Amino acid sequence: MQKISLLSAAALLVIAPAAAMPPPLPEVEGKDAATLRAEMESGQIYEGLTPLVYLDRIGRIDDYGPKLDAVIATPSQTELSAEGKRLYDARMAGKARGPLHGIPILIKDNIEVAGLPTTAGSLALKDNATNRDAPIVARLRDAGAIILGKTNLSEWANIRAGNSTSGWSAIGGLTKNPHALDRNTCGSSSGSGAAVAASLAPLAIGTETDGSITCPAGINGIVGFKPSVGLVSRTHIVPISHSQDTAGPMTLTVRDAAAVMSVIAGSDPADPATAEADARKADYVAALSPGALKGKRIGVLRDRIGDRTDIVALFDAALKQMEGLGATLVEIDDSRKGTDGLGAAEFEILLTELKADMATYLGSLPNANGPKSLADIIAFNKANAEEMKWFGQDIFELAESKGGLDSPAYLAAREKAARLAGPDGIDRLLKTHDVDLLVGVTNGPAWVSDLAKGDSYKSPGTSQMPAVAGYPHLTVPMGAVEGLPIGLSFIGAKWSDADILAAGYAYEQASKKRLAPTYRADTTP
Repeated sequence: MQKISLLSAAALLVIAPAAAMPPPLPEVEGKDAATLRAEMESGQIYEGLTPLVYLDRIGRIDDYGPKLDAVIATPSQTELSAEGKRLYDARMAGKARGPLHGIPILIKDNIEVAGLPTTAGSLALKDNATNRDAPIVARLRDAGAIILGKTNLSEWANIRAGNSTSGWSAIGGLTKNPHALDRNTCGSSSGSGAAVAASLAPLAIGTETDGSITCPAGINGIVGFKPSVGLVSRTHIVPISHSQDTAGPMTLTVRDAAAVMSVIAGSDPADPATAEADARKADYVAALSPGALKGKRIGVLRDRIGDRTDIVALFDAALKQMEGLGATLVEIDDSRKGTDGLGAAEFEILLTELKADMATYLGSLPNANGPKSLADIIAFNKANAEEMKWFGQDIFELAESKGGLDSPAYLAAREKAARLAGPDGIDRLLKTHDVDLLVGVTNGPAWVSDLAKGDSYKSPGTSQMPAVAGYPHLTVPMGAVEGLPIGLSFIGAKWSDADILAAGYAYEQASKKRLAPTYRADTTP
């Protein structure tokens, strides 16, 4: 494991005489995976060089310069160069494996990657090197993707304390928003969102329990897709909730998100929730079409926008654009009807499943001396001042007080939450208003990070219903207010992942609202 230094990729490019300066590295800023693939196929850049170019960029932007602290660890330059060369040789032999062949990708540091520790941002797991790939990582490797490293995250995926600051972990520090360095990156896939926005990699994987892919994607101005729960394996991923957890892509474009989904979707015998995945998965790239919104009826979540006139104006402009693409808009002002008690039921589920699922995960780890339960982690934190210097662990302690997965309170909460979010929530809205999908605002502008006070998140709320129901949720850049990105959410029924990606793609192709980061140092009034 290493973090890159400024003497990075160029030092390895011994392709000129010793007395001559090495040629400049290719520019990758703002390039999506599809563009890189085309450049590899045309010989403008080759796989042996590509990961080194990104390592150099990580050194200049993440470790120095703006110092985003978005990337926690990378493999050695030698490993990455050798892997790139192997993939280049395969391409030259006519054995390219698909659209991700030779493309670097970053992995959130709660997902296991062989050769790198998986810490969830916590010092309690700093030595958690399992030497195994999570199944989704294995699928990415099999597709020819190059694992570039691990991204920072909100420690323990933002479930430790109620007054925490999103984007902070004891391992990685505070991730900064590349659009304004004093602003937050949202949680918990903070590093993945910031890294892709800053072109530290063209692709990243995040995880979501409720909002942890879509919020950091929206706030960092990129595409984020939370798939239907059960479409992607959760094996060897540090858990919160088996009812709601899923991994998903965070990318510069919807096409890239679809390409990643086509690789990582599929059944995993070790994860019973994915039993239907092989039957439900699709070629998500093939399903994309600029005309996908023509004839669609779209439910507009008007009551979830909030009262900021600048956000309302962005949203109305996006709606007008979708209408111009052939969609029929249906205003919905009752999306919260019948959902009283959803938040409390969800919280009961997360607390109970956190305690149980964490014990199962920790018990599977090869390190005999590591923590084996949530109680062990709580004790570790109490004994380590570095962990507790900014916020406590009240949610952990509340979870530890809960009963098991057979407790009446948990079973009642699970039934209630599933009903309110699914049949009485999204399904009701789709049926009652005769619409194909729902759209809303993903996020407000990023707030100023304040480790002493914690998050001051005030935003439209679209993540909860699809998160609790386990339904797909896509966010696509919709523009900016105050120079800070705002996302547009597309939400659909269970297993409608291909349709949701296609709808977001059609809007993206017509709108082109992605904003390049400026790395402003201070936006505080």
